[in-house]
Amino acid sequence: MSVEAAPRTFRPSLSGHSPLTVLAYIIVTVALVVAVAGPWLITQDPLMFSADVNMPPGNGHILGTDDAGQDVYSRLVVGTGLSLFYGASAALVALVIGSVIALLAMALGRPTEIALFAFIDLIRALPGILFALACIVAFEPGVGSVVLALGVSFAPNFALITRATYLQQMAQPYTSAAKVLGAGRLRIALVHVLPNIAGALITQFAMILPRCIVSESVLSFLGLGVSPETPTWGRMIASATSYIEEAPHAALAPIIALSLVTFALAIVGNSIRKRFNVSRKSVTL
Repeated sequence: MSVEAAPRTFRPSLSGHSPLTVLAYIIVTVALVVAVAGPWLITQDPLMFSADVNMPPGNGHILGTDDAGQDVYSRLVVGTGLSLFYGASAALVALVIGSVIALLAMALGRPTEIALFAFIDLIRALPGILFALACIVAFEPGVGSVVLALGVSFAPNFALITRATYLQQMAQPYTSAAKVLGAGRLRIALVHVLPNIAGALITQFAMILPRCIVSESVLSFLGLGVSPETPTWGRMIASATSYIEEAPHAALAPIIALSLVTFALAIVGNSIRKRFNVSRKSVTL
């Protein structure tokens, strides 16, 4: 017999993890610390221009300077916070749009469910980056458009997770008891089902976050994201590629940071998914 427990809290732990997973957690932790403490870690104004263009590391510049004479280290530190913030914002928009709309559609009945997920299948048929580009063109380039476009393009991932877990939860005894007591489908979905699928949504958020960060960097690289002077990783890479032979350090720094953090986030998201699956099995009697 399977008994659905009350909403559970996820407690991350590094015990039993592989060295690679532990390293991923460390990288993510360092990135978060840098993002929060960025203003106290920079050595120079990241927006300040100078005549010392494309200088190699040294002479007061830990990672050298770029083609505008700006300090690469300071821009990388500030860019860590900006890239994580924009990526997390897009993932949060995707979570809210996908989960809320899917829950409402499931609660309103079969016709609404069929119509919504037919539209979701249409969105999923397009590559995510192309759909985001179409959304940005429909509005105008900028941070808000990028966050909204990425949120809409990744919302189907959360909608599908919500649908699957909703159907699973509706087969549990506690939802049948709520029906007997006279609770409507919408109330059951929002009051009873939603708290029990929160863990699955959090896991999906952790796995979508690195994809949002990479997508934001790609859009910024194409000049459709933040303004040119804003030091996100994508903008730094875009500015440095024209001078890759003269100042390879200016491009390598954000490329390495982007690669390490997104790779680490993907591993952490997979780790959370596995631990949540184990925690769900532990309540099966």
